[in-house]
Amino acid sequence: MKLPEYLIADNSDLQDDIFVLHTEYPRFIINMATDEIEWFDQFSQQEAEDNADVIESAIKAAYDFFEQEMKKYES
Repeated sequence: MKLPEYLIADNSDLQDDIFVLHTEYPRFIINMATDEIEWFDQFSQQEAEDNADVIESAIKAAYDFFEQEMKKYES
């Protein structure tokens, strides 16, 4: 199955929160209400430093994706 790179998720137990899930490396979920990030992939400090640009780009793209999706819901 081909998954989209980003998905929006919510949960009825956390009614004030909405999440963006990144399905490719580095896999993570961001709580858009609190900006908390939970990583699904584990990497060392060195790997984090070596991939800082990739990580930063994926996080920025997650926020951009969220903004674009919210604009679609508003229309």
